[in-house]
Amino acid sequence: MPDSPTPPTPPPAPRPEPDAVWRVAVPVPLPRLFDYRPADGAAAAPGDVGRRVRVAFGPRELVGVVADVGAADPDAPAPKPALAAIDDAPLLSGELLDSLRWLARYTHAPLGEVLATALPAELRRGEALPDTRRWGWRLTEAGATALPSLRAGRPRRLAERLAGAAGGAEDEGQLDAAVDGWRAAARTLAERGLAERIELPAAAPLPASAGPALNPDQQAAVDAVVGAAGGFASLLLNGVTGSGKTEVYLHAISDCLARGRQALVLVPEIGLTPQTLARFRARLGVPVHALHSGLSDGERARTWAAALRGDARVVVGTRSAAFVPLPEAGLIVVDEEHDGSFKQLDGIRYHARDFVLVRGKALRVPVLLGSATPSLESLRHAHDGRHAHLRLPARAGVAQPPRVRVVDVRKRPLEAGLSPELLAAIGAALAADGQVLVFKNRRGYAPALLCHDCGWTAHCPRCSTPEHGTAMTVHGGGRRLQCHHCGTRRPVPDACPDCGGLALQPQGAGTERIEEVLAQRFADVPVLRIDRGTTARRDALEQALAGFGTQRGILVGTQMLAKGHDLPNLTLVAVVGIDEGLFSADFRAPEKLSQLLVQVAGRAGRAARAGEVLLQTHHPEHPLLATLLAGGYGAFAEQELALREAAELPPFAHLALIRAEAKDVEHARAFLRAAREALAQVAVPGGGLALNGPLPAPMPRRAGYLREQLLLSSADRRALHAALDAALPAINALPDARRVRWSLDVDPVDLY
Repeated sequence: MPDSPTPPTPPPAPRPEPDAVWRVAVPVPLPRLFDYRPADGAAAAPGDVGRRVRVAFGPRELVGVVADVGAADPDAPAPKPALAAIDDAPLLSGELLDSLRWLARYTHAPLGEVLATALPAELRRGEALPDTRRWGWRLTEAGATALPSLRAGRPRRLAERLAGAAGGAEDEGQLDAAVDGWRAAARTLAERGLAERIELPAAAPLPASAGPALNPDQQAAVDAVVGAAGGFASLLLNGVTGSGKTEVYLHAISDCLARGRQALVLVPEIGLTPQTLARFRARLGVPVHALHSGLSDGERARTWAAALRGDARVVVGTRSAAFVPLPEAGLIVVDEEHDGSFKQLDGIRYHARDFVLVRGKALRVPVLLGSATPSLESLRHAHDGRHAHLRLPARAGVAQPPRVRVVDVRKRPLEAGLSPELLAAIGAALAADGQVLVFKNRRGYAPALLCHDCGWTAHCPRCSTPEHGTAMTVHGGGRRLQCHHCGTRRPVPDACPDCGGLALQPQGAGTERIEEVLAQRFADVPVLRIDRGTTARRDALEQALAGFGTQRGILVGTQMLAKGHDLPNLTLVAVVGIDEGLFSADFRAPEKLSQLLVQVAGRAGRAARAGEVLLQTHHPEHPLLATLLAGGYGAFAEQELALREAAELPPFAHLALIRAEAKDVEHARAFLRAAREALAQVAVPGGGLALNGPLPAPMPRRAGYLREQLLLSSADRRALHAALDAALPAINALPDARRVRWSLDVDPVDLY
């Protein structure tokens, strides 16, 4: 056999530059880097890029990241020394650092703020990278001897648990999940020499369970994903609700793990994470790590660090999980890729789906986007061949599509918005031992409070203008008013502030009022409300659905329940109040409403029992409903794409939104006029850049600030970004920029 080739000689490590400085990205809203001399007199080297450093910034101490190393500006004052280098080695490097630089360029955001957004809160504060070794506790010999004589209390209960632990020690993670307040008890035992903390060996592989056999469509999708391994590919998995998209994910991830690679899975809601984690852990045979805002800062930092070290082989998380390091990446999955929660609406306004597509290309791994109702952007990419289009046209197993029926409620008596036909259908489903979901995408008791004598309506004092009133929502069974935009709360007045009358009446119905009416009418079954008011606690949604189980009963909920929850005994879905979305001024409203209706309808009949969906409306002949009923989401998407193209709207145009807020609206207008002028000066003649505004925002006041906006549109993405690149330095330097709060949102999904 031929001789093995001689391995290449590794390049020498880059040498420090004697007069070089660190160019530090600091988390401040300034689009530049700041020069600092290395801490402790050390020499700056290219290998420092990506290290966190602590620096003095005015009167504050901040944690920044070394973004570059180079010669100091000879015309600037001598750089100050950094206070300290936090990391011995770069924390951000390679693909992740390059992708974050891309994100800063694409969103036109300061690199320091982008890098800070990508780091967990503990690491942003400058704390050390967490220890991700596996630790546990065991009794010492003295502890085992003293156990019978310990007084009753938490230390004794913990000692008894440790005494009975398999292998003589118990993992800290298991103690966290099973024993409240165990850490204080462990410290007490350790101080007395009765227990000790020890490092445990790496967890043994978990038993993996086999899933159901794949149908031909699922197998074809898995083969396409597995066949793309080893290089970048973007694949759109377009499967009807209940078609088994998760099974495709699991098989693709299993193949990824078998190749010794890491997998990242993004889900839209925290509430989906526990259900997804449980299913993945049971099937994959490896620890599955979670990353979402419901975890503590320490838990998020540990998951991030475990991914960085390659210990976390599968990470499941919400939007912020797009930033986890993936040194051994093999697959990225985005479940419910159409969901609006993947777009960050404040701070750095990134879209997690789009960012992981960029990362997947840089990492040379497949990115699988899954949805029953794909975004129009993704469908257009599929039509153009940029995404491979995989289809699952039928429900998996024995489940059949639900029967959909429109209920015309014109001239019908309504009780909390519920028609007699709908109430009768609920009763019939319960009589057959089924479960019912009543969907109303408006939380609270009622959307507004009205005086029946004079017409006064309770408006938010911080979000209303003389021309545009923002109603406060009635909560607490009619006892409290709350603004869902700024959070202002106040009690319901005893009498009308305008006329002094006592005829104050809640108008309309939210989830609280529907729950109240259904609990009275169907008193023999449980009625469970699922909305932000009832699921604020950690794991509250998971616990509520687990308690609800498969018994007959009624769920009343908002769009939280439309996203991926598997309720096998759910036989009836009743959608109440869809009319608000049929006539919205937002050009995306038909797409959002269609996605919501299809997703929530898909909760019914997901197992052996047949399902039914009732759509209650005052507009049964509306074209959107007719299209959905006749041809499904695909027919709607085809029509809507044609309309968007004719109107030169996304995905056939690219938008950027500059919004300004100020106590005095003239300050906001003056800033946007100057910004428009700066953009007009740099726009290429005939380049197709359209500038619309300044105009009042659709919601012209929020939390006491008056809001104006300037909308940029272009059919050419490059032309849009070139204009922003050229104009933003002048816009940042405008005197009015310091008198207003302003933001730039590239590819906005919410124009409000």
